[in-house]
Amino acid sequence: MTTSITPEQDWLDEAVRLATRNVANGGGPFGALVVKDGVTVSTGVNRVTANLDPTAHAEVVAIRAACQALGTFKLDGCVLVSSCEPCPMCLSSALWARVDKIVYTADRDDAAKAGFDDRAFYELFDRPRETWTVPVTRLSIPDGFAPFAAWLDKADRTDY
Repeated sequence: MTTSITPEQDWLDEAVRLATRNVANGGGPFGALVVKDGVTVSTGVNRVTANLDPTAHAEVVAIRAACQALGTFKLDGCVLVSSCEPCPMCLSSALWARVDKIVYTADRDDAAKAGFDDRAFYELFDRPRETWTVPVTRLSIPDGFAPFAAWLDKADRTDY
């Protein structure tokens, strides 16, 4: 008797292989891919320390590469596949990219066991901002809405 492997399981296996290989190459333990119509459009691995870029998470790297490959900033019709539950930044990036679905294998608790902050950020966002250790404060100024007014007045804007 053979076990049926779904395409999603195959994609997750690839994401895990990418992540594991990235560790061997000096990077972080995260891998991701973007799939459209069953075909891998792009892959990404954690490049935070290699690129000195705290936003170079595997999912963001894969999203950026998929957008370039497909010539669009909207990834509707795509699946983001990750070796680990996306952190809040990566989840937000995927939502902004308008992916149809996100699939992952390890979760935020697994990441925490390995020393990564993902769970702490999710917990932070559940707390009132006035309790955060990093102040996030709104300060109104008279022209604060000016960029949005300019956007609304721009007839040839590309809405996202």
